[in-house]
Amino acid sequence: MSRMKITGARIGAIVTCVPLREYDNLKETDSFTKDEVHKVVAMAGVKSRRIAAEGVCSSDLCIAAAKEGLELAQWNPETVDALIMITQTPDYYLPSTSCVIQNELHLSDECAAFDVGMGCSGYPYGLWLAGMMVSQGGLRRVLVLHGDTPSKYVDGTDRAVGLLFGDCGSATAVEAADSTAEINWYFSHHTDGAGYRDMIIPAGGFRTRFSQDLREHFVKMNGANVFAFTLKRVPALVEETLSFSGASKQEIDYFIFHQSNRFIIRHLAKKLELDLKKVPMTLAEFGNTGGPSIPLTITQCMLGRRMDRDFRLMLLGYGVGLSWSSALVTLEAGTKLKHVEFTPGL
Repeated sequence: MSRMKITGARIGAIVTCVPLREYDNLKETDSFTKDEVHKVVAMAGVKSRRIAAEGVCSSDLCIAAAKEGLELAQWNPETVDALIMITQTPDYYLPSTSCVIQNELHLSDECAAFDVGMGCSGYPYGLWLAGMMVSQGGLRRVLVLHGDTPSKYVDGTDRAVGLLFGDCGSATAVEAADSTAEINWYFSHHTDGAGYRDMIIPAGGFRTRFSQDLREHFVKMNGANVFAFTLKRVPALVEETLSFSGASKQEIDYFIFHQSNRFIIRHLAKKLELDLKKVPMTLAEFGNTGGPSIPLTITQCMLGRRMDRDFRLMLLGYGVGLSWSSALVTLEAGTKLKHVEFTPGL
């Protein structure tokens, strides 16, 4: 069973970055009738989304976030031991996007860099990998980047997905904790590949390199199956993580769900008997940004709050794969948080 407790890791900074372009679903959508748009917005909760301009990739958003993150964490780029880039919208099939970013950030050639091709559950996986790296004593500083531009693989005429997705990049500075610190992180990861077709881009990979049907190059989602999967798996994941960590719901400051759909998140919160004040949502302003929705919701939730104490967060990713994953982590007092908008050329 893929559960792990990690001691000796801490988060120094989290920065999120979104494009300047704000798309208003209610005012700008002309692919559906007004009634259809209002129904989708009412259900999913997505009023507006941030859309990356042509030629702007997830790497650009992550680089902008990383530059801010390095400054906030007071890390010299030369001291970064590893770079993890989590994305399902890479710049190229090869080379790895992490190599492109390593060069742009002027990191040392002794920095390990690799991509992780995870989607909605990717952020807990990234923290897990980084936490293991620094807790073993070999590495001191790991930069976890998670960025996606799902708006670029969406068919705007597909009612199932056309009004949902926005773009976002993030950077999380994970470092070795002081040896006297006794803060534990807890992780649980699950996979059910039998549902891989429930959210898929059929063409463009090497199973079907090119398709004459251009629609095959856009994401297809079986909404009913994904909905049923989420309602079955996520409540059990929350309970499992609480049991494994020995924590109670009352001890968790915030439950940060992947921002999939407002109706789903509210249903999950009700089923788990969670106080909605502990379940922040960013869907209305940013839409479903894929896996980076978790760090985005963290910055939006925590910015403006005094970080004069520790906050315990349960992070819950679920979706494409099918995959579901949790991380119970602590944001220590003084953790630096920032949210920025991407400005090309800067």
